[in-house]
Amino acid sequence: MTHLHRLSQISSQHSADFQDTGMYSPVGTPAFLSGHQQLGMVRDALVDDDYGKLRYLIVDQNGGDLNGAVLLPIGLARFEDDGVYFDDLTTSQLSSLHRYSDDEDYTFDAQSSDERVLRGDQMSMAAQTAAVEPTQTATTAQTYNYRDQDTNDRMFKTPERLQLLEERLSVNKEKYMAGSVQVSKHVETHEEKVQVPVMHEEVIIERHAVTDSRPVQGQVEMGSSTETLRVDVEAERANVSKEAFVTEEVEIGKRVVTTQEQVTGTVGREVLDVNQTGDARITGDTDNQQNKR
Repeated sequence: MTHLHRLSQISSQHSADFQDTGMYSPVGTPAFLSGHQQLGMVRDALVDDDYGKLRYLIVDQNGGDLNGAVLLPIGLARFEDDGVYFDDLTTSQLSSLHRYSDDEDYTFDAQSSDERVLRGDQMSMAAQTAAVEPTQTATTAQTYNYRDQDTNDRMFKTPERLQLLEERLSVNKEKYMAGSVQVSKHVETHEEKVQVPVMHEEVIIERHAVTDSRPVQGQVEMGSSTETLRVDVEAERANVSKEAFVTEEVEIGKRVVTTQEQVTGTVGREVLDVNQTGDARITGDTDNQQNKR
């Protein structure tokens, strides 16, 4: 007999972290109705123990524990990067669904009742019979039929998701030696002329004629003696010397200048191609099915 087990219990009992092992786990993902209307949070999931497949997502609408949450078949979900979407679920259906308790066993009758609500008028007689009539013998209890062999019935099958890839430029920077500046000094010489006033003395000789001649006292013999007068003269001359003065100071440092540099690269992206032949019908967002992001 098939039993449903919570994904969190399986992870706890087997010490497995699905995200660490690279497996996708919807737990902790926000849930939305169509139009990005907030529905709640995916708190857990139910897995059947016969095939190990996800069958239901437990969506909490109150932001609390699992009590009062709704169980939505995995096939109704559309997984996107920002959350899980239930595009075809109406608020009327939501209000009619069974409310889960964290200590209950989601019974055959509760599953059948919820499926009738979700399928509504579109539920065919064959689907009603398969969903409602239990598979049982005299010694076994009711087993729910998830119709895994029916490829047209997607309600309990994990949605297939095709990822379109896009390349983006990743620009890194590295430092390199762009050059160097050497600062030194040298001596330049030039001729410089300076006008310097210098002084010198000159001897002036003046001769005056004596108008009233008078005799020389005493006996004087001409040529007997010679008198010589000496006059020293002085002059200035320029002595050239040099003295160094500080005329300029040079400080050396660095600064960082940022400029914009444009890089160019060729990137590619994958686009979706939908080829329709015959009477095949396509449902969903038809505006974005071909060659659009």
